[in-house]
Amino acid sequence: MYFGDYFRFQIARQIYPTLRHLDMALAGERVDFYAKIQSPEEARQFSVAQHSGSLGPAHVVAGLVDLSGCRTLLDVGGGSGAFSIALCRRHPDLRATIVDFPSVRPTAEQMVGQAGLSNRIRFVEGDALATPWPTGQDAVLMSYLLSAVAARRVGELLQRARQSLTAGGRLMLHDFMLDDDRAGPPVAALWLLNAVTIDPDVASLTPGWLSEHVITAGFDRVELVHVIGGITRLLLARAP
Repeated sequence: MYFGDYFRFQIARQIYPTLRHLDMALAGERVDFYAKIQSPEEARQFSVAQHSGSLGPAHVVAGLVDLSGCRTLLDVGGGSGAFSIALCRRHPDLRATIVDFPSVRPTAEQMVGQAGLSNRIRFVEGDALATPWPTGQDAVLMSYLLSAVAARRVGELLQRARQSLTAGGRLMLHDFMLDDDRAGPPVAALWLLNAVTIDPDVASLTPGWLSEHVITAGFDRVELVHVIGGITRLLLARAP
């Protein structure tokens, strides 16, 4: 699997330079990272790079979760569709809806088309915190989303997921996570430190912190598994 575009375009050109503003972020000033990638070309490079970086963990997640019996998946902040593609390939009866910014749509539709899944994966333009989510979903996925929003809004996203899901629906949260004592892992900590440069109020996600918020939002049967060792984990839960 080729990761060159991920490191050349997204990491080197778009994400790593934000660390130059770390001192500003620690003082409470926000770097408007997303404004930098709203132009069609920058958005395309970001999305193509993220696609190459997400395919690996997407296939791992697809192998970790059993979506048998699920017909609908809502992929919130799903970007290029890497996770939707992997999950739909594994579950032939599954149809997915990606919700993300309009600038991402051309790349997402290109990637979905190349995967031969245009008839099963659709794209809805919008902001995860503002646009109404489709209801009646059997599963909701948020990958790398909670680490990109202010901690105070995590509960809001979880409530939106709860309202979107059918009874017994599956919640899947894939993201960078620290250990509960916040002593590591170091690579996950570096990723979350970078997130601080984009939003100083972002949560330092840990299994315990996130599980508590998920339960408060009304979910149960919470479990956590590792996806990328020392970097990301997957929280699974059910709507009652």
